[in-house]
Amino acid sequence: QVQLVESGGGLVQAGGSLRVSCAASGRTLSGYAVAWFRQAPGKQREYVAGFSRTGGYTYYGDSVKGRFTISKDSGKNTVFLQMNNLKPEDTAVYYCAAGNRVITSALRSPGSYDSWGQGTQVTVSE
Repeated sequence: QVQLVESGGGLVQAGGSLRVSCAASGRTLSGYAVAWFRQAPGKQREYVAGFSRTGGYTYYGDSVKGRFTISKDSGKNTVFLQMNNLKPEDTAVYYCAAGNRVITSALRSPGSYDSWGQGTQVTVSE
Protein backbone atom coordinates (compact mmCIF):
# COMPACT_ATOMS: atom_id res chain seq x y z
CA GLN A 1 0.00 0.00 0.00
CA VAL A 2 1.21 3.49 -0.76
CA GLN A 3 1.70 6.02 2.05
CA LEU A 4 0.68 9.64 1.43
CA VAL A 5 1.73 12.82 3.21
CA GLU A 6 0.18 16.20 2.43
CA SER A 7 1.83 19.55 3.05
CA GLY A 8 1.55 23.19 2.09
CA GLY A 9 -1.74 24.18 3.67
CA GLY A 10 -2.15 27.46 5.50
CA LEU A 11 -4.03 30.71 5.83
CA VAL A 12 -4.57 32.92 2.79
CA GLN A 13 -6.78 35.87 1.94
CA ALA A 14 -9.62 35.58 -0.55
CA GLY A 15 -8.30 35.95 -4.08
CA GLY A 16 -4.93 34.54 -3.13
CA SER A 17 -3.16 31.37 -4.15
CA LEU A 18 -1.78 28.31 -2.42
CA ARG A 19 -0.16 25.07 -3.53
CA VAL A 20 -0.53 21.86 -1.58
CA SER A 21 1.60 18.77 -2.14
CA CYS A 22 1.08 15.05 -1.71
CA ALA A 23 4.26 13.01 -1.38
CA ALA A 24 3.93 9.27 -1.87
CA SER A 25 6.18 6.54 -0.52
CA GLY A 26 6.17 2.78 -0.44
CA ARG A 27 5.14 2.41 -4.05
CA THR A 28 5.26 4.48 -7.19
CA LEU A 29 2.04 6.26 -8.09
CA SER A 30 2.24 4.89 -11.61
CA GLY A 31 -0.90 2.86 -12.19
CA TYR A 32 -2.76 4.57 -9.34
CA ALA A 33 -5.67 6.95 -9.61
CA VAL A 34 -4.79 9.92 -7.41
CA ALA A 35 -7.23 12.51 -6.17
CA TRP A 36 -7.63 15.48 -3.89
CA PHE A 37 -10.70 15.62 -1.68
CA ARG A 38 -11.69 18.22 0.87
CA GLN A 39 -13.92 18.26 3.90
CA ALA A 40 -15.28 21.29 5.70
CA PRO A 41 -16.77 21.06 9.20
CA GLY A 42 -20.22 19.52 9.12
CA LYS A 43 -20.02 18.68 5.43
CA GLN A 44 -19.37 15.54 3.44
CA ARG A 45 -16.02 14.85 1.85
CA GLU A 46 -15.98 16.48 -1.59
CA TYR A 47 -14.04 15.52 -4.71
CA VAL A 48 -11.76 18.35 -5.83
CA ALA A 49 -9.50 17.03 -8.61
CA GLY A 50 -7.74 13.90 -9.73
CA PHE A 51 -5.92 11.76 -12.25
CA SER A 52 -7.17 8.55 -13.80
CA ARG A 53 -5.15 5.36 -13.21
CA THR A 54 -3.38 5.79 -16.53
CA GLY A 55 -2.62 9.40 -15.66
CA GLY A 56 -3.89 10.41 -19.05
CA TYR A 57 -7.01 12.20 -17.86
CA THR A 58 -7.64 14.84 -15.23
CA TYR A 59 -10.94 15.62 -13.58
CA TYR A 60 -12.18 18.54 -11.52
CA GLY A 61 -15.07 19.24 -9.24
CA ASP A 62 -17.51 21.81 -10.58
CA SER A 63 -16.78 24.27 -7.79
CA VAL A 64 -13.06 24.49 -8.59
CA LYS A 65 -12.94 24.27 -12.38
CA GLY A 66 -10.89 27.08 -13.86
CA ARG A 67 -9.31 27.93 -10.51
CA PHE A 68 -7.50 24.77 -9.38
CA THR A 69 -4.95 22.71 -11.29
CA ILE A 70 -3.69 19.24 -10.42
CA SER A 71 -0.24 18.19 -11.58
CA LYS A 72 2.39 15.62 -10.78
CA ASP A 73 6.12 15.12 -10.67
CA SER A 74 6.64 11.44 -11.40
CA GLY A 75 10.33 11.63 -10.57
CA LYS A 76 9.47 12.80 -7.05
CA ASN A 77 6.38 10.60 -6.77
CA THR A 78 4.46 13.72 -5.78
CA VAL A 79 1.14 15.25 -6.79
CA PHE A 80 0.34 18.93 -6.45
CA LEU A 81 -2.80 21.01 -6.29
CA GLN A 82 -2.38 24.62 -7.34
CA MET A 83 -5.25 26.71 -6.01
CA ASN A 84 -5.84 30.18 -7.43
CA ASN A 85 -8.48 32.80 -6.79
CA LEU A 86 -9.32 31.16 -3.49
CA LYS A 87 -12.67 31.82 -1.86
CA PRO A 88 -13.76 31.51 1.78
CA GLU A 89 -15.89 28.51 0.77
CA ASP A 90 -12.68 26.69 -0.20
CA THR A 91 -11.80 26.50 3.49
CA ALA A 92 -11.46 22.82 4.44
CA VAL A 93 -9.06 20.04 5.26
CA TYR A 94 -7.58 18.83 2.00
CA TYR A 95 -6.82 15.13 1.65
CA CYS A 96 -4.81 13.22 -0.91
CA ALA A 97 -6.02 9.75 -1.87
CA ALA A 98 -4.77 6.97 -4.12
CA GLY A 99 -6.13 3.69 -5.40
CA ASN A 100 -5.08 1.14 -8.01
CA ARG A 101 -8.53 -0.33 -8.60
CA VAL A 102 -10.47 2.87 -9.21
CA ILE A 103 -12.77 2.75 -12.20
CA THR A 104 -13.53 5.92 -14.15
CA SER A 105 -17.21 6.00 -13.19
CA ALA A 106 -16.24 5.95 -9.50
CA LEU A 107 -13.38 8.44 -9.54
CA ARG A 108 -15.32 10.96 -7.45
CA SER A 109 -16.28 8.50 -4.73
CA PRO A 110 -14.10 8.51 -1.58
CA GLY A 111 -14.82 4.81 -1.08
CA SER A 112 -12.95 4.00 -4.29
CA TYR A 113 -9.60 4.92 -2.74
CA ASP A 114 -7.73 2.76 -0.24
CA SER A 115 -4.81 5.03 0.67
CA TRP A 116 -5.28 8.41 2.37
CA GLY A 117 -3.04 11.07 3.80
CA GLN A 118 -3.60 12.79 7.12
CA GLY A 119 -4.87 16.00 5.53
CA THR A 120 -3.70 19.60 5.46
CA GLN A 121 -5.79 22.58 6.57
CA VAL A 122 -6.52 25.36 4.09
CA THR A 123 -8.20 28.46 5.47
CA VAL A 124 -9.32 31.34 3.27
CA SER A 125 -10.20 34.58 5.04
CA GLU A 126 -12.56 37.28 3.74
